[in-house]
Amino acid sequence: MTKLKNAGEKMEQKIYHNDDADLNFLKGKTIAVIGYGSQGNAQANCLRDSGVHVIIGVRLNGESWNHAKKDGFEVYSISDAAAKADIVHLLVPDEVHKQIYEQNIVQHMKNGKMLSCSHGFNILFKRIVPPENVDVIMIAPKSPGTEERKAYLQGFGVPGLIAVEKDISGNAKDTALAIAKGLGLTRAGVLECTFGQEAIEDLFGEQTVLCGGIVELMKAGFDTLVDAGYPPEMAYFECINEVKLIVDLIYEGGFTKMYDVVSNTAEYGGMTVGPYLINSGVRRRMKKVLKKIENGKFAKEITNEFEQDAPILAKGREEIKNSLVEKTGEKIRNLFEKKTKK
Repeated sequence: MTKLKNAGEKMEQKIYHNDDADLNFLKGKTIAVIGYGSQGNAQANCLRDSGVHVIIGVRLNGESWNHAKKDGFEVYSISDAAAKADIVHLLVPDEVHKQIYEQNIVQHMKNGKMLSCSHGFNILFKRIVPPENVDVIMIAPKSPGTEERKAYLQGFGVPGLIAVEKDISGNAKDTALAIAKGLGLTRAGVLECTFGQEAIEDLFGEQTVLCGGIVELMKAGFDTLVDAGYPPEMAYFECINEVKLIVDLIYEGGFTKMYDVVSNTAEYGGMTVGPYLINSGVRRRMKKVLKKIENGKFAKEITNEFEQDAPILAKGREEIKNSLVEKTGEKIRNLFEKKTKK
């Protein structure tokens, strides 16, 4: 795939802030946020609070329709919203982008319109192929929607990425920066990248670290202690609950601050045992995972998964729900909640 060859292309890593972005590029324009889930809700509300005209496109009379109506938005069918908008901002789950785009949006992508998204997956792997006469941009907050909205309301923002795939108007980058500013992202800082860089790094990070590696590492630590006869509650505290505290320290000041705060014993144990566990074999497998993403095999795999009604996801969700580690965590959280209410 030609685009994948440029995924690792070097770009100047300038960090854009508020002074680099101008909301006037959105003046007189209508943004149709397609989808009103976590990101759709957060982004629509932040943009509206920034003075941008936002409408919502969702399934007729569904839960999201009622939610957006209750929040005071103009709500339309996806097709009608796409027809009315200058900028169509796709924020539905990745697996339904193609179907929704082909059934409700493509016919409305006329000259002067702009297609936008927050993840490059469907554009990169050509599940969506926009017409030649429209701008195509990406604005990607590096945060779940709930945290993005919370940061905006606190007067700050979360970091983000922008990318321009197609610039017919000559204003695509300025518009992407304006949207990023409307979301509060330029308060924290925004990097420019390519669709390929964002999509591949995002998929790799999710699979090997954020949603794959960390989860399996926590589960393995929990299981090792429990299998050796230690109480599940203690194992949960040690191998799962405290992860948040460690990550918060790293977030605040990097690995250096974390190691400064923990005991010398913890620092020594971490520095000597960490590389023993996450060894060259793990790193080799990470490279294989990256290659599978880059060559498009993972895109085909996940597409097939959803075409088959997601049997692997359903099985995995059920196994996690019924696992000892999850039941232990639920028990501990309930105890905390009861104490807090008292």
